[in-house]
Amino acid sequence: MQIARSVLTAIRHHLQCAYPSEGCGFLMGVRGPDGEVVVSRSLTVKNRRVAGRKARNRYFISPDDFLSAEHDATASGLQIVGVYHSHPDAAARPSSYDQEHAWPWYRYLIVSVVGGAVRDERVWELTDTRAFVEQLLQIEEQ
Repeated sequence: MQIARSVLTAIRHHLQCAYPSEGCGFLMGVRGPDGEVVVSRSLTVKNRRVAGRKARNRYFISPDDFLSAEHDATASGLQIVGVYHSHPDAAARPSSYDQEHAWPWYRYLIVSVVGGAVRDERVWELTDTRAFVEQLLQIEEQ
């Protein structure tokens, strides 16, 4: 997955500010004929999982947020190509919860935020067999 450095910088900032809870948002861009994903924009959304300690290690994007983001992407000539979220004080690897709730056609950018600072970020794609496969993350200068 290719992502503009400025977009990744904005995502990192959002997720650091969300710490110690999980932050989340959308990846917007295009999917090429070979399946390659190019992210040119992100859209921050509120983690709607606010009850108790669940926001610390779970995120929830409401259906209304999905619909609004879809309209936003379409109006910009883009698609929602994935979702990003943080793992506070945990590795940038999909959890079992992530695996249960992921969709095969999206890319998932997971960012490890430890002590309020970004430690690592990795991109994953869910296969038709419900297994996550790590994808290459290419940061593009503008």
